[in-house]
Amino acid sequence: MAFLLTSCEYRLKPFDEDGSVGSVVIERFDRVESRYLTTGDFSALQQMSTEYAQPMRLLIEDMLLLGNVQDQETNSRLLSLYQDSLLQQIIVDVEEQYASTDDLDRQLSKAFARLKEFQPDVTLPVVYAQVGALKQSIIVDEDLIGISLDKYLGSDYPPYAVFFDEQQRVSMSREYIVPDCMVFYLISRYPLTDFEARTVEERECHLGRIMYVANQLLGERFFTTDAVAAAEKLAKKKHLSPFDILGNEPLTAD
Repeated sequence: MAFLLTSCEYRLKPFDEDGSVGSVVIERFDRVESRYLTTGDFSALQQMSTEYAQPMRLLIEDMLLLGNVQDQETNSRLLSLYQDSLLQQIIVDVEEQYASTDDLDRQLSKAFARLKEFQPDVTLPVVYAQVGALKQSIIVDEDLIGISLDKYLGSDYPPYAVFFDEQQRVSMSREYIVPDCMVFYLISRYPLTDFEARTVEERECHLGRIMYVANQLLGERFFTTDAVAAAEKLAKKKHLSPFDILGNEPLTAD
C-alpha cells in the first residue's frame, strides 16, 4: 500500500537550520490541493506548483500518472479526475477528520528523535499530507514522506468496502499512519538486496526485521507478527542493536 521513490529535490525544511531535531510538523499540502480541487482556485494551483513543487510532481507524475507536471493540460486532467462525486466527498471527510494533525506531529517527532539517537548522522525527511485519490498510502522519497490521508479514514469508512478487502481495511485508520511512515521509510533506506532472487521466507523475514526496528522507534510493540517476534528473539540472542539486525545474515536463521 505504499509507493517508494528516490529523489533529492525538495524545498521544505523539517528541522532546525543547525540540523538538530525539532518538532516534526506535517506540511499540509492537502489543504492547498483541496482548495484547487474543489474550487479550481488558480492561486491554489500556483501555490502547489511553487511551495510544494516536489509533492506536486510526485502526485501527478508518479502516483496518478497524469503526465508531465509542466504540461498545462496535466493540471486540467488533475482537476477533472477529482470532480468525481466520491472523491469530492472524500476531500470533505479528510478535511473534517484531519482538521488537526497535532497528535501525528507528536508521534513523528518522538519516532525521529529515537532514530537520531541510534543514527545521529541520518538526514531526516520532510513529512507532508495529501489527498491521493485512493492510490498509495505512503510515498517515500529520498527527502520526503508523503501521507495520503484519504487512505486513513477508518476501517469502517463505507467507500472502502467497495475498493478494498477486509484485511486491507484493518490498517486504513489514523493509528496506522505513523507506524506505516516508519516502516516504509526504513524499507527505502534498508532495501532487501537481490529482492527478486529472494525466497518468500527471506522477504517475510526482512519485513519482520523492518517492523521490529519500527517498533523500537515507535516505543511500543505495534507490529506483532511471527516475523517480528523472530527478529526480536534474534536481536536479544546476538545482542544486536535495532539497526544492526537489518544487516544480519542469513535472513532465515534465528
